[in-house]
Amino acid sequence: MSAPRSQRGGAPPESVVVVGAGIVGLSCAWSLQRQGVSVRVLDRLQEGAGASWGNAGYVAPALTVPLPQPAMLWAGVRSMVTSDSPFSVRLRQRDGDLVRFLTGAPAYCTTRAWRRSMDIYRPLNERIFAAYDAQFEGGAGPATEASDILAAFADTHEATHLLHDLRGVAAAGQRVELEMLSGDAARELEPGLSDRVGFAVRIPGQRYITPHTYVKELAERVRRQGGEIVHQHPVSSVARRGGRVVVHSEASDSIEADAVVLACGAWLGALARPHGVKVPVQAGRGYSFTVPLSQPLRAPVYLSAARVAIAPEGPEARVTGLMDIESPDMPMVKSRIESIIRSAAPMVSGFAWDRRSDGWVGPRPLTTDGRPLIGASNTEGVYVAGGHGMWGVTLGPLTGELLAQQILDGVTPSELIGLEPCR
Repeated sequence: MSAPRSQRGGAPPESVVVVGAGIVGLSCAWSLQRQGVSVRVLDRLQEGAGASWGNAGYVAPALTVPLPQPAMLWAGVRSMVTSDSPFSVRLRQRDGDLVRFLTGAPAYCTTRAWRRSMDIYRPLNERIFAAYDAQFEGGAGPATEASDILAAFADTHEATHLLHDLRGVAAAGQRVELEMLSGDAARELEPGLSDRVGFAVRIPGQRYITPHTYVKELAERVRRQGGEIVHQHPVSSVARRGGRVVVHSEASDSIEADAVVLACGAWLGALARPHGVKVPVQAGRGYSFTVPLSQPLRAPVYLSAARVAIAPEGPEARVTGLMDIESPDMPMVKSRIESIIRSAAPMVSGFAWDRRSDGWVGPRPLTTDGRPLIGASNTEGVYVAGGHGMWGVTLGPLTGELLAQQILDGVTPSELIGLEPCR
């Protein structure tokens, strides 16, 4: 842990540039503003245009676990021979970053590594709701929706992997409540489940948001507090010069500030690598769309075996799934949405699949060890907030809170031990 800034004689920054206007970057900006820091947020497109916009929106500590695990290796093998696999790897020529990710990840797909990472996730998970509540009370976003999550399966065998994870979460010391249900009992709770559902797990005490609505409101709050959000501003490099941090872009003149936060999701690697961040960051692209319903869902439904998450949105549902390991800039593959429908449709009823809309693909930023990258880099004044994988929405507000604390007082919060970007 670094010495307090007061002991090192440095002054806290008065101006910070945040690169990336997803929920993580905007949360960093908002938390810094609350401490009197002037912020400017730069995004290659616009707020929420990356992984924040169309994802499931679950704010579920019980499901926030390290992604690398033994089952991930088998999923990778199956993806090579099964076109409908929820997990796929698309290896392209001269993709050195992807090769580094694929060769490094297997070392963390062990039970021992998973448990070690879960010990790091637990203290974060315990503060997720408080961080969201702080944003709501500060006028930064709508309230989260409290809800059970209903994980539905064809039979008990399909539930093996999820129950294993949930027991691992409990073994790490995190409180987890579960209720096992028959298919009929599950349908009483959620009539939108089909007769194919023979077993379910109710996970109470979780929450969810509508991500695109939340990100818009958070961005507006940052603006109202005097922050500037600049669209269509891709950043090419960041460097320290003359006691300041300089942000270079091909879109305009360079921008100087006392510090910079790199929160650019799946595009983090190239910007962070010159500052000592060697952990590969790879895009894991997820797809989503909205579907009209014959009757609204009562709660989020998680089809764990198919890796499909469904969240209520009034008279519609947002359906999210897949993990395609490839470049973040590749265009949407429409057949992958059809894959989601084929896996989800038998398990639910009342979904007007032929009237779906808002098709979307977004790149989740994955790290080889499954842990986010949050904290100071090797370059003074350059900080990192990324690599959250599937949990950017879940951990975004807390990331902003903890990193702002570190930037301003020079002390690494205990919750960030093990998440150092230059580990």
